[in-house]
Order: sequence, then C-alpha cells, then structure tokens
Amino acid sequence: MNLCVLASGRGSNLKSIIDSYKKGKIISKVVLVISNNSNSNALNIARSNQIPAYHLSQKQFSTEQEYVKAFLDLLEKHKVDMIILAGYMKLLPAEIVRTFQNKILNIHPALLPSFCGQGMYGMKVHEAVISYGAKVSGASVHIVDEIYDNGPVVIQRTVKVADEDTPETLQKKVLKIEHKLFPEAIKLFETKKPTLVGRRVVFN
Repeated sequence: MNLCVLASGRGSNLKSIIDSYKKGKIISKVVLVISNNSNSNALNIARSNQIPAYHLSQKQFSTEQEYVKAFLDLLEKHKVDMIILAGYMKLLPAEIVRTFQNKILNIHPALLPSFCGQGMYGMKVHEAVISYGAKVSGASVHIVDEIYDNGPVVIQRTVKVADEDTPETLQKKVLKIEHKLFPEAIKLFETKKPTLVGRRVVFN
C-alpha cells in the first residue's frame, strides 16, 4: 500500500514507520507526508528520506472546499491507498474521511475509549491518566471516522502506570509502544482482510 502520513509535531511515529519499511517489517511505503504545521519535524524527516512533504493548512485557503480539493488532489497525485494519522492535531474534513472510509488509521496515547475526545491529545492525555489514578495505560490504533477518537479499535497495547510515574515518564513509556504498534497495525492491513462487526474490527 502507498501510505500518506499526516503529522503535526516531532514525527517519531513517522520515523518508526519509515524504519519498519526499510527493515522489511512492512511492505507499505510512505509516499507522501502532510503537516498542518510548517515547523513540524515530520516534514524534515520526510525530506531527509526523499519523501514528498507538504505544509497544508486550511488557513492557506479562502474556503474549506478549496482546502479539501487541494488535499484530495495531493492524495490522488501520489496514488495514496491509506492515510496514517501520526500525531496529527486536526480533525480531518468529512469528505476526506468518506473518500477513504475504513482506510484511515490514527494512534491515540491511551486505551480507548478512555481519556479521549476533543482536546485530549499529547501530554494532556497522560496528565489525565495520572490524575485519575489509573494503574494501566497504553496506546490504541483505531479506524478514523468523523468524530475525534471514535472509530473502531484495531489494536492496543498496555503499559503499567507506576506510583512514581509523572505525565512525562508515562509519555515515554507509551511512546515506546506506539513506535511498535503502528507498524503492527499496518501489517495487519497488508496481510489480512478487515471486516467491521458492529464496532469490532475482525481480521480474516
């Protein structure tokens, strides 16, 4: 599959996907990287790996329709099969979600359906987990729909929350499993056929 990775920040999950491809762990290739943040390190990572990289923000366009068209044109130009949201801090326009229905994956730094939704991203998630007193956290890869963190879960992994953990130390634990989890989720879509049974994703 040809992958488009969307990222807003450091791009560490993008790097893990590129590295997994180089090591032969997955056969899907990142052919396009898009960021809403012109200063995102993800753009630098893409360019250093000779991957086309674009800063694309709705602020650059006078209407949402023009923005969506430019977005879809890029995806078509690069023959994208699947979209990967790797730390992308924007809700995708509904038209893009519908065009790539069940072919968009997002990673969330907690165990869905807990500690999620609008405004729950990055360190805010880990702060909420610590504040709540949860003993287990983790990461979830899920199919994207038109609501924040709402789509069916594809794969999850857990980490223990130690009494001495801070949001910063918990973030490091979760990020470590995120870097393994995203390539595993992509591999599932490469090797098996996903079917939605209610809210469950079943692979045959």
